[in-house]
Amino acid sequence: AAGCDLCADGAAAGRCLTCGVRLCRFCCRAHRRQKKTASHAVTELENTKDCSQAGKPLLCPSHPTEELQLFCEQCDQPVCRDCVLGRHRQHPCDFTGNVIHRHGDALRELLKSSQQHMDTLEDVLSQVDEMGSAVRSRTEAVAAEICLFARGYVKAIEEHRDRLLKQLEDLKVQKENLLHLQKAQLQQLLLDMRTGVEFTEHLLMSGSDVEILITKGVVSSRLTKLNSIAYSTQPSVDDRIQFSPHERAGHCCGYEVFGAILNKAVDPARCTLHGEDLHSARQNQLSGFTLLCKDTTGERMGRGGEAVRVTITHKDKRDCAVKPTVCDNGDGSYCISYIPEEPGLYAVCVCVKGQHVQGSPFTVMVKHKFREHQGVFHCCTFCSSGGQKAARCACGGTMPGGYQGCGHGHKGHPGCHHWSCCGQVKESSECLCGPPSDTSQRSLLRTVAL
Repeated sequence: AAGCDLCADGAAAGRCLTCGVRLCRFCCRAHRRQKKTASHAVTELENTKDCSQAGKPLLCPSHPTEELQLFCEQCDQPVCRDCVLGRHRQHPCDFTGNVIHRHGDALRELLKSSQQHMDTLEDVLSQVDEMGSAVRSRTEAVAAEICLFARGYVKAIEEHRDRLLKQLEDLKVQKENLLHLQKAQLQQLLLDMRTGVEFTEHLLMSGSDVEILITKGVVSSRLTKLNSIAYSTQPSVDDRIQFSPHERAGHCCGYEVFGAILNKAVDPARCTLHGEDLHSARQNQLSGFTLLCKDTTGERMGRGGEAVRVTITHKDKRDCAVKPTVCDNGDGSYCISYIPEEPGLYAVCVCVKGQHVQGSPFTVMVKHKFREHQGVFHCCTFCSSGGQKAARCACGGTMPGGYQGCGHGHKGHPGCHHWSCCGQVKESSECLCGPPSDTSQRSLLRTVAL
């Protein structure tokens, strides 16, 4: 084995790629510790690609007989002496051992930065692996939650199904019992009538005159009584049973469930109208009322979807109609709103399934649009007009000294703040007088407004 080029005592274990010398293990460690050679690249002999070439110096590719012992700073590459004398003549050059420290420091900085990136990458890879494990664990936990939820939901749906089937069975039994009762009553009435008719027919055909006259009163009374018994000409119940899968049905086992059996039928005669402005409205102002739909028992319908039709027409002007808006609230109530453009008396018709509801048709009185006050809300004319004698007030009050308007404590003063145009004492009120028609009134109002 080749020996160490520095100490000649130990066997060569490595080679400095910068100096090109063979080094034993002791000299390898010393080579790395010395300041001038600390940045040199030392490699194990067995790790080099060609161990037979490890101890040979690196030769210049342009001058194969010369070693690369110098470094050209301008071209940033190792050169030989012939290169320096040739095309690198004017370039700053120095021996490799003198410049290796500076370039080695730059490499060490890059190496340090790369090592930091490697540490960061290893941390990120570790976090990625941990996140993968966390995702798998979380997925398993959520899968268990989904299965638990689904089992509970299926159980709730099955219980809701059983409850619906029980309701359906109870409804069928209820309708059948009512039909059986009606059938028994009708059969008994038919039997009584058949008996009375047969007896009467036999009496008239086979009885003598005296027998007919004797029994006439009893037979007539019996038939009259039977004929007066009231009975329905229709079955007492109908087959109106529906299932609405989208109907909210509350909660079952903690889950919201849908689907309900609908057997209610709206009865227009029992539907009612409500609202403070049911019979009065204002011109060009939004007004309206509420329709409550109820079934044949008078119970409020818990769902919407009914065919509601509303017409609003002027009684004096047939061509003047108001187009109402019907809003289905989905709970059996309907909001009807409209804006009348003409004052006067209107006829309102509200129909459900083509039939008038309770209270329909009815009338609505549309008043003129709200009249704003043209004057001022003041304590007295003297104050609001700045002491003008010609200023007047609708309250009719006067003051001595030639003043034509009202003053505190004088004759006609209402004793409180009031409107100068109409004399009303309530500030938020409608003006009682119409718009001014002549110049003197307009002048007066302007004076009072001052």
